[in-house]
Amino acid sequence: MKLLDALFNWLQIKVVADARPDDRAAQETKSFFEEILADDHHVEIVEVTSDQTMYSVRYRENKDLIKTQMYDRETVEQLLEAIENEPKYGQ
Repeated sequence: MKLLDALFNWLQIKVVADARPDDRAAQETKSFFEEILADDHHVEIVEVTSDQTMYSVRYRENKDLIKTQMYDRETVEQLLEAIENEPKYGQ
């Protein structure tokens, strides 16, 4: 899995896990992507911020300089919206 894909997948499930702290599957999936980022890409997440339109992920790759990747807020939150709109899983 490419780094930017892993970052996006991690961010998307992080948003779900943060919104649904009792959702064990979301918590486990978040941990899974954290392992991919750490083990496969040698990435440490430094900070995640958001505004009305974007999420910003600051990360350190290979213990080097801090980099930033931006993601569209609506795209990131699609998974959470899909889960919450599914009667079987919605809150």
